[in-house]
Amino acid sequence: MKKATIMIDKNFILSDIDERTYGSFVEHLGRCVYEGIYQPGHPAADEKGLRQDVAALIRELNVPVTRYPGGNFVSGYRWEDSVGPKEQRPSKIDLAWRVVESNQFGLNEFMEWTKTVDTQPMMAINLGTRGIEAAKNIIEYTNLKKGSYYSDLRRQHGVTEPHDIKLWCLGNEMDGPWQEGHKTALEYGRIAEEAGKAMRLVDPTIETVACGSSSLSMPTFGFWEDTVLSQCYDQVDYISMHQYYGNRDGDSQQFLASSDGMDQFIREVISICDAVKAKRRAKKQINISFDEWNVWYHSNEQDKQIEPWSEHPHQLEDVYNFEDSLLVASMMITMLRHADRVKIGCLAQLVNVIAPIMTSATGVWKQTIFYPFAMISNQGRGHVLHTQIKAPTFASNYGNSGYLDAVVIENVEEDQLTIFAVNKDLEDELELTSDFRQYEGYRLVDHVMLRHDDLKAVNTEANPETVAPVKGSRVVFEQGKLTGVLPTQSFHMIKLQKV
Repeated sequence: MKKATIMIDKNFILSDIDERTYGSFVEHLGRCVYEGIYQPGHPAADEKGLRQDVAALIRELNVPVTRYPGGNFVSGYRWEDSVGPKEQRPSKIDLAWRVVESNQFGLNEFMEWTKTVDTQPMMAINLGTRGIEAAKNIIEYTNLKKGSYYSDLRRQHGVTEPHDIKLWCLGNEMDGPWQEGHKTALEYGRIAEEAGKAMRLVDPTIETVACGSSSLSMPTFGFWEDTVLSQCYDQVDYISMHQYYGNRDGDSQQFLASSDGMDQFIREVISICDAVKAKRRAKKQINISFDEWNVWYHSNEQDKQIEPWSEHPHQLEDVYNFEDSLLVASMMITMLRHADRVKIGCLAQLVNVIAPIMTSATGVWKQTIFYPFAMISNQGRGHVLHTQIKAPTFASNYGNSGYLDAVVIENVEEDQLTIFAVNKDLEDELELTSDFRQYEGYRLVDHVMLRHDDLKAVNTEANPETVAPVKGSRVVFEQGKLTGVLPTQSFHMIKLQKV
């Protein structure tokens, strides 16, 4: 049996965790909005058309922030089309996904939905086909109380108090040639600077996110971040990161190593942010908004069959298997291990579209990736301890990857320590040891495990709990020392509590 050790010191604190690390994403894409969070006439929908069975599961995920309305969709978005009387809203074609958008669910409906599921908005503006004027107008509509054209227009639409949206994305993936209004790094940096400046003049209390590279594999990666931040550094607080992974060649061990690629990506973006800070002799630090991340590849072929210009088709509906849930857990652990710089994270997306929650006309169920997200989101609060791991490795596309991914979180208010750990070994168990004698009076109070013999096992409406958490039984905590066995291909949440 392979052996692994987790090492921490209570005085070596990496950072407090920004709860927005556990955010998600709602885009007007496929059935995320329509037949997802919003479905008037459905037996589970309230009088506003919001599906309460879906809302209940979202509350279980405990999502503090939700990005909206895109995504690629936002680069052709006219926010004015989505407000006012529904019968007067125009149906428009969306070039991003080649569908028709009815605009029956819009900005004010989204804000109503955020209250239902206890989340905060992260609003994206269109810097593809639009620019500074539209950016100024939307924040006037959402954040000013009254006395101006757009704030009074909101009041005419029945929303007396301002929405007071504090977090704004300055466009989406503007480095991507697939994007409407795709720009060079210099072009985007300039419009992000000017749009951010105009928005801050309307509301100086907002935070803004500049578009980083769409993925680590973009040919302009690095140059893009450096050029964009050199232009708009003073007007932004975060730079975005996006990354998806897929097991396209069937090598599950290599697939589970993908979180090392995510780690490399984060470290490189941090380096660029700090280099620009040094060049500018700036005092402000730019942090990271990892506002699109997930596994995405299962639906690629079926999406090629979608008829163009339909409304909310079954699009990007990945059915997640057990190995996907292990990688999602590792990706979340990776972000937590960079909690000093990764302050916002958005699992893309929330419902139906590459999502932890799936719906049908007759029900709603949890995909495999629901569980690691919910476990970490709900129990991963407090601060991250510098977590050192000594474990065997395997050769991967990223060098030598460890079989063990882990992070330790301390919640001082609750007198709790929580260990999140993934055994990526597909053949052997891991014998785990860790010394917590600095934490006198603690005991083991919970051990929950996600494991399945079949890496390809999935949850469906008919069999929604094929992959689900179970109680772990092979971890012992005695005299301040934790020992135990982590089964092959498994995710663990181990909780210690002061008595």
